Amino acid sequence: MNNQSTILIVDDQVVMRDTIALLLAKENYHLVFAEDGRKALVLAEKVTPDIVLLDIMMPGMDGFEVCRRLRADPKMATVPIIMVTALNDRHSWVTGIEAGADEFVFKPFDTVELRTRVRNIIQLNRYRRLLAERMKADWVIENTDDGYLMLDAAGQIQYANPQARLFLDLPGREPEHIKQSFLGLVQRRYHLEPRDAWEGWPDSAEDHAPRYLVRPETSTAHAFWLLVEHLKLPAGVDTAQIVRLRDVSEKMNLQQEVWRFNYMIFHKLRTPLTVMLSSLELLARHGEKMSPDKLQELSQRALSGGERLRNEVDDILQFMRRPTLPEPGQGFLMTELGELVEETRQELQIRTLQMAGLDNISAVRVPLSRRSMRMIVWEILENSLKFHPQKLPTVQVFASRLKSGEVGIWIGDDGQTLSPEHLAQVWLPYFQGEKTFTGEIKGMGVGLPMVASLLWRVGGRCRIYNRQDAPGVVVELILPVAAG
Repeated sequence: MNNQSTILIVDDQVVMRDTIALLLAKENYHLVFAEDGRKALVLAEKVTPDIVLLDIMMPGMDGFEVCRRLRADPKMATVPIIMVTALNDRHSWVTGIEAGADEFVFKPFDTVELRTRVRNIIQLNRYRRLLAERMKADWVIENTDDGYLMLDAAGQIQYANPQARLFLDLPGREPEHIKQSFLGLVQRRYHLEPRDAWEGWPDSAEDHAPRYLVRPETSTAHAFWLLVEHLKLPAGVDTAQIVRLRDVSEKMNLQQEVWRFNYMIFHKLRTPLTVMLSSLELLARHGEKMSPDKLQELSQRALSGGERLRNEVDDILQFMRRPTLPEPGQGFLMTELGELVEETRQELQIRTLQMAGLDNISAVRVPLSRRSMRMIVWEILENSLKFHPQKLPTVQVFASRLKSGEVGIWIGDDGQTLSPEHLAQVWLPYFQGEKTFTGEIKGMGVGLPMVASLLWRVGGRCRIYNRQDAPGVVVELILPVAAG
């Protein structure tokens, strides 16, 4: 980066231009010369100097007029202008000030005075520009939709912009009103997800996994999501850490709505659509050869499929308008978990499934609707089938009530053992467990991330790990008990 200050020297006399250049030669300035006013205006527009040394007495356009035109240019409006003149009278001085000059140096000038004035004005102008840029940056930070925090080496909050204060419910505006550690503060207000990504904070999350702060959904408010980014600063910057908080609630909720919609499309529209299309295809190909009774039968079947399709579309639209959480006092009763798992097993045609421990949680409700719980079970069992080498998994489902009062569900299979990279990334949207993205495995990899987001938004958590006794993985789901 070139830190040289540029000086535009404007004088019609070659001797004066050379003299000024010689006096300033040791200061490491970038010197640009103009022998008349018009060339000075062209050069000023081109190089935007840090200071202008401008002679007054020049043929054609004098220094006063050059000064006025420079001041009329927005780029040059604040650039310091020193007028160099032999006119030592009050009228010339007043005219120069009115034209926009900042300083005067009178000929014959003192060498030390010229160097000192140029150096001081350049330095003051540089500070002024830095201050202006700082004011712009401060305004942006104070008015941005993102939250910004400055932390010291111990993780204590030194500064929080207004949006960060809003996100973290911080009092006041002054640093002394905070006096809290970042991690301690957010752990009291949010769930830190995924938990593996937060281990070792503030070091970079493994495999660039995103870190979220999640405020679970309630009966009156949607889940609130903050994406947390630990920004790396250049060497030599005093502030130890910068943290950015970005509200991604809308994005996360939209991803989940798309996932839920795709799920509903697949499960509710496929059967009636198949019935209707197959009936219409038979009518189109063989209708002229069919008896009236057969034609009536196929027509009725197509009509029935169409009516069912319409009803299913209406059901989907109503479903999409409902909140993720059930009404207060309701929820998914864990007594139904075994039945739900068995239904999913049959639909996916998984041959072997073992269940244990479900009686221990039979009277418990969790804050999810039956549809939401079914989507979770479907995604996990479908992955067990999809990623099993022979597509013949043995799935085990175990449930238990934890000492914390929460409900734990473990779903394991005997399929593939995952690499550390895969284990770290299965919760990332669009991650797919293939060595190369060939498209041979169906799906875009949004299932498990949506399972995670659905659990996080109600205050639950999840993780996946390899089995210790055999190939395969275990998905662990921890759910809070529904209130009321």
